[in-house]
Amino acid sequence: MPQFFLAGDWARSNQKKLLLSIDADLAHHLRVRRIGPDDMFTVFDGEGHIAVARLFGNNEPLPQIEIDHIQEDRHRELPYRVELIQGLASGDKMDWIVEKAVETGATTISPIECERSVVKLKNDPKRLEKRMLHWQAIAQAACEQCDRTMIPEITPIKHSRDAFQETGAQLKIILSPTGTDSIHQFLNRHIPQSVAIAIGPEGGFSPEEEAIAKEAGFTALSLGPRIVRTETAGIVAISAVESVWNLKTN
Repeated sequence: MPQFFLAGDWARSNQKKLLLSIDADLAHHLRVRRIGPDDMFTVFDGEGHIAVARLFGNNEPLPQIEIDHIQEDRHRELPYRVELIQGLASGDKMDWIVEKAVETGATTISPIECERSVVKLKNDPKRLEKRMLHWQAIAQAACEQCDRTMIPEITPIKHSRDAFQETGAQLKIILSPTGTDSIHQFLNRHIPQSVAIAIGPEGGFSPEEEAIAKEAGFTALSLGPRIVRTETAGIVAISAVESVWNLKTN
């Protein structure tokens, strides 16, 4: 059954059934997926709740939907938090990073400006706001695609120093070509817990940034003998976390 994001606090309602108006985006998605009157589909609120929905009539341009069987459903979420601290990448690479981070289970995505970042957004408020809204829409669409019911948080862009110092993760990893320990070996020595994974931009982190990260409690680790692109590193790292730790939690 297809799943769509439905904004609002409908999950807190104590009514058995609700008749709700929908916005233009959802109406468009239903038309694209050829959802017709009386067809059933799933909606989620982005905070871990789902409901069964039915298109109620075909009142253009914005039809109504009827929802019932509201329930909590977080079974696709990881039992530990994963924060991806990602150096801003150029072009559409950040779009791809956000999408795949959502699909692989990240709970927080923290974009950062680094010394070697090609893209600079903090001093351009209008452009920054536009990009943040764009990334949030990508995260929402990715949740619809992979059936997650909780939309990951995309935090405001920070400088790398601030992100290193402010993360609340219990375990902190920075991927670096200088890392002598592998991420798999490191994860095997730790029990599943909240983890932050820091990835540099195209040029990587500067030596000064790595030093700041280590002072903040980060451990420099390697993904292996090959150096992968910034848009690949985080996805590989999150997958490594799941492949090692899910064996310990099952």
